[in-house]
Amino acid sequence: MSYHDEIAALEGEVLGALRRGDDGRAGQLWEAVLQRAPDHPNALQALAQRAFRSGDLVQARSLFERLVAVDGSDQQQWINLAVVCLGLQDEAGEERAIRGALTVAPSDLLGLLLRAGLLERQGKTHAAAAAYGAAAGVAPPMDQLKPELRPSVARARAYKEDYDARFGAFLDSYLAPYFSEVEGAGVGRFRESVDIMFGRKKRYDSQSMLYHYPGLAPLSFFERADFPWLDAVEAQTDAIRAEFLQVLAGEEGFTPYLTYGADQPLNQWAELNNSLRWSALHLYRGGVPVPANAGRCPVTMAALAGVPMPDQPGRTPSAMFSLLKPHTRIPPHVGASNARLVTHLPLIVPPGCGFRVGNDTREWVPGKAWVFDDTIEHEAWNDSAQLRVVLIFDIWHPHLSQAERALITAMSRGIDAFSQGEGGFGL
Repeated sequence: MSYHDEIAALEGEVLGALRRGDDGRAGQLWEAVLQRAPDHPNALQALAQRAFRSGDLVQARSLFERLVAVDGSDQQQWINLAVVCLGLQDEAGEERAIRGALTVAPSDLLGLLLRAGLLERQGKTHAAAAAYGAAAGVAPPMDQLKPELRPSVARARAYKEDYDARFGAFLDSYLAPYFSEVEGAGVGRFRESVDIMFGRKKRYDSQSMLYHYPGLAPLSFFERADFPWLDAVEAQTDAIRAEFLQVLAGEEGFTPYLTYGADQPLNQWAELNNSLRWSALHLYRGGVPVPANAGRCPVTMAALAGVPMPDQPGRTPSAMFSLLKPHTRIPPHVGASNARLVTHLPLIVPPGCGFRVGNDTREWVPGKAWVFDDTIEHEAWNDSAQLRVVLIFDIWHPHLSQAERALITAMSRGIDAFSQGEGGFGL
């Protein structure tokens, strides 16, 4: 019998012993394999595990070290060695083994947890926080984790959260005198950057659903001074409100804001679809005036005539009175394109109403308009017992040049030419 045949026969006997539940005989056979083939990976693995289970950590370490020396292609081999070294309080060996595991698989959850634990024991607080953060970052949701890993992952998250809280508090105190030096200089974005760094706020970016224009800064609310034409619109607030109330009394032209078909996915819109709890009186829709409604609102239409409304045939401009009934919430969502921004002119705002774009939450004030990027996650609510009404219209993004605007307009026509009026691309 050749050498290879002899090894194969012994391996076959091992399988037979294991099937019979004869673990002792399996161990003897693995010893026989190792005597004939000192670098046999399966024999080294099996005998190392037997030594570990029996409490012979010194033998287990020796065998696992031989295993990673002859193979080392599986991070679990290194993990096993690290655990044995941990049990032996062999810190240097543990560190080498963890490095080996993460060299094979840099995002291995158990390897990262072991590294974090070692760093914590070594008193390396900052490095431990980074390692625990890395482990928390790759860990799946708790209900998808193996039960034995859940306590370690929970600890990783708690450690990182506590570290960030202490770090953030220190930096807040450290920066306090610097903030006092620049008070009133408009440093809100810097403050938000610090909050995001420590997880106190989320990072929100433009998530244009259909058409994204690169290079436009994702600002939640724009500076009021960037839109001097708003003065003229705000000056008409009382007249626009009176015009709306007259139309409201007629109870004609108001439609649900959302009108998805029964065969379309509703996601977060299930409660508001085809509901007058959130309704609109459209003045411009699909890029053209709605004659029946626009004709009844001459003051509003005249105010809109002085606004830089976008020109995307079949899509924009868009303008409407938006009505949110009592105790109604509009869930978080994003808009179609960052090439245009959205303007709100509040008309009727009872207490208990609010609006959030990204990390910025505000209350509407009648007659005080604002401009925001609706491709950043936003939501609205009316927790009062009265109706809330806002005039909403879109405008060109002010950072687009005239040439860029002309090309976007042309592109819209091109899309229609390609789809031949089917309207397959909303922009």
